[in-house]
Amino acid sequence: MSVTPIKTTPIANQKPGTSGLRKKTRVFQEPHFLENFIQSIWTGIGGAQGKTFVLGGDGRFFNTDAIQIVLRMASANGAARVIVGQNGLLSTPAASHLIRKRKADGGIILSASHNPGGPDGDFGVKYNIANGGPAPESVTSAIHTATEEISAYRTMDTPDVDLSLTGIAQLGRMEVEVVDPVADYAALMEEIFDFDAIADLFKSGFRMRFDAMHAITGPYAKLILENRLGADKGSVVNAIPLPDFGQGHPDPNPIWAKDLVDTMMHVDGPDFGAASDGDGDRNMIMGRGIYVTPSDSLAAMAANATFVPAYKGGLSGVARSMPTSLALDRVADKLGIECHETPTGWKFFGNLLDAGRATLCGEESAGTGSDHVREKDGLWAVLFWLNVLAVRKCSVADLMGEHWQTYGRNYYSRHDYEGIDGGIANDLMQGLRAKLSTLPDTIVAGLRVQAADEFAYDDPIDGSRTEAQGIRIHFHGGARVVFRLSGTGTVGATLRVYLETYATDDLGQDAQEALAPVIQAADKLAMIVERTGRKRPTVIT
Repeated sequence: MSVTPIKTTPIANQKPGTSGLRKKTRVFQEPHFLENFIQSIWTGIGGAQGKTFVLGGDGRFFNTDAIQIVLRMASANGAARVIVGQNGLLSTPAASHLIRKRKADGGIILSASHNPGGPDGDFGVKYNIANGGPAPESVTSAIHTATEEISAYRTMDTPDVDLSLTGIAQLGRMEVEVVDPVADYAALMEEIFDFDAIADLFKSGFRMRFDAMHAITGPYAKLILENRLGADKGSVVNAIPLPDFGQGHPDPNPIWAKDLVDTMMHVDGPDFGAASDGDGDRNMIMGRGIYVTPSDSLAAMAANATFVPAYKGGLSGVARSMPTSLALDRVADKLGIECHETPTGWKFFGNLLDAGRATLCGEESAGTGSDHVREKDGLWAVLFWLNVLAVRKCSVADLMGEHWQTYGRNYYSRHDYEGIDGGIANDLMQGLRAKLSTLPDTIVAGLRVQAADEFAYDDPIDGSRTEAQGIRIHFHGGARVVFRLSGTGTVGATLRVYLETYATDDLGQDAQEALAPVIQAADKLAMIVERTGRKRPTVIT
């Protein structure tokens, strides 16, 4: 088993984004592409020699081949041990937990999260550091620099490691430990939540449906929800992870989880509904007849956190990404705790969680988490809701109705314009920047602008500054619109427009109707139709 250095040259466009490197699957399959990036990870972190890593993925197409490539390269670069999920499977939150529990030096997660899979879908690679969270800017920058300077990568010519059985194998001088991908995570959930109370809820006749979307959370949800907690058999649907996610789009929102929405909106629908995404770090929450937006879900969880055993002592603070609605801020104000506003990207929560400045955090893109790991966690959020409902003995609709009566309602929506020409998208954003200073006190579509800026973040823990994180327009009365280019797509540019308005009465409106003036103002400000030719968003959530 000799180490083989392979000559290579830099490959363009290997700069990690907010969630690692994502490209079309066929790009990752091109000669040297994956290998160059993995070698650059080792270089960017100061080498793999003597280190322990966690490795796993969401089971999407090319996952099996990529796992073997990473194992050979880890061994060739001197790693001491790699802990890998059985059959190469490991949800992102489970990987974060394993890194922390086993005190690993870091981990590699093979996933493109909520993006479609298959030969014509997407693939991704993300490096997580020793705290279990996504690599910060300093590490991803070092990795990117290495991709631009690489001249060779190191690998080994060996047979594949058998990952079908748990146990320890040897690959050169490196140990490969194959572990049950669910067991440690399930044990952690049992420490956090009152499993007895949730089990009693199901015994009372409470019904739920969890749509795993043929993605990684299927085995986790089957074991925890049906086998341990006693939900009816069949409560977890689309439970078998498939390389192409059953030709679906594993993004838990009302568009791509329409079957779940239709079921929950039926008069005889289950009491509770939920879905998770490709790698298990996102969630969608529903009750019979009601969809709970991710922003509202985060706020309601913060308001009810003390009903969950792990958080019964209260929250040290909360955090949200800047585009996430201000509903969380209202809860934090009432609780008398800090509410931090960060850029989009889970890595920005890591410092706050590590420093004890935040306990719960979340993003409008269906990601919610706490200090139990350093990733957002879809199934954890589902169990959180079940625990609260079990203790409070109320429906989702009743809980949200009470919440809005107490805090008011932040009507909220996100309009995505996908696959826009990159030049047009950048010109649109530059046009907005150019008029920021002149917007305050002007009237746009009947709304008076209160403030306008481009968000920049000063990390209160390490003092670092992150600029150009989205354009914010605040209107008098509590409405606002945010414009941002997404970093998670793989084709063209995605313009995300975040829309919000606040109400203390008339709390039962349709969100799009309540937001109609803000939607009109957003188009006038950015000239979306004129610049892009798009008369409507690709996706509305």
